[in-house]
Amino acid sequence: MPIILIADDEQHIRMLIEQTLEALEDDGVEILTAENGAEALEIVKEKHPELVFLDVMMPKMNGFDVCNTIKNVLGIKGVYIIMLTAKGQEFDKEKGIESGCDEYVTKPFSPRELKNKAKEVLGLT
Repeated sequence: MPIILIADDEQHIRMLIEQTLEALEDDGVEILTAENGAEALEIVKEKHPELVFLDVMMPKMNGFDVCNTIKNVLGIKGVYIIMLTAKGQEFDKEKGIESGCDEYVTKPFSPRELKNKAKEVLGLT
């Protein structure tokens, strides 16, 4: 069963993304959420989601550090990480890429594009 993790400290953003993706549950996708970076990292280590939507600015551990730990420190394979953030400066994008993210998307985002990307990453298209 494919797993998607939504990690964002803002509850309304988590809910928006979750509602956007909930139709994928009909295809057997499980959707998990985390409200801080440390919780997101624990879920990735335990559940090995195929796709992670990861905010940058979160308490306990920021998204850059979470991504770097997953991709470079722990070397967990098969996790597609999309940074989803308000930090749109070129410096931030470069830092996201250096940390190992697969894509860097700035807020506001298109819910339809997120859903299409999730389907593409999970092979549900």
